[in-house]
Amino acid sequence: MLIRNLSQSEGLCNGTRLLVIGLLNHTLQCKILTGDKKGETVFIHRILLYNEENYPFTLARRQFPVKIAFAMTINKSQGGTFEKIGLDLRKDVFNHGQLYVACSRVKSASGLKIYLGKQRLNKKVKNYVYKEIIQ
Repeated sequence: MLIRNLSQSEGLCNGTRLLVIGLLNHTLQCKILTGDKKGETVFIHRILLYNEENYPFTLARRQFPVKIAFAMTINKSQGGTFEKIGLDLRKDVFNHGQLYVACSRVKSASGLKIYLGKQRLNKKVKNYVYKEIIQ
């Protein structure tokens, strides 16, 4: 995802989702995934970014104005099949069957990675069933 406004006319605005299709020396070749320019190929160059903290000095660095940003809710994944899935289970799933849906969307067990967080030492996830709903 783009984190700076680069060129509105080219569809390169803050929040635009991109797919990196090529890595050159100092340039990313990307396909635009959202907006009016969806499907077009663009080139993103490294830009000078400054430190936004209040330090007695100015820190500047050259980097690509992008960040990794792709996520989907378990409900949105229903009906889809994916090569790889990363599942964040730092908090319990809140609906009966969600864990099954999440784990069954991936083509093979080797494509499934589950993150439990440091606080989940028992490696268990609670499956909540509210009896009031069933009655």
